[in-house]
Amino acid sequence: MPLRKCVACQQMMAKRELIRVVRTPDGQIAIDLSGKKSGRGAYLCGKLSCFKLAKKSKALDRALKLPVGIDIYDRLEADFVRVEDEYLATRDELYDDADDAHGQ
Repeated sequence: MPLRKCVACQQMMAKRELIRVVRTPDGQIAIDLSGKKSGRGAYLCGKLSCFKLAKKSKALDRALKLPVGIDIYDRLEADFVRVEDEYLATRDELYDDADDAHGQ
């Protein structure tokens, strides 16, 4: 299982446990729940506290190798809050399916 590091808390986690923020080839920055959009990616835990830490420390600027303006951070934060529940539900379903497959 591929591991990635949260750019805020620096914790290594399975890729599917993190939310990917992508800088597309045309310079757009967006949340990529599929994990398959082309471009440079940065990973965050599914916690709003990690997003806020990334915003405060400008971790996304460094990871995406592009200055991320406050307006983009604000838009991403709103998107992050909106997808957080969906992300957590999807992650829980993945764990339930994995447990069922292993007879647990």
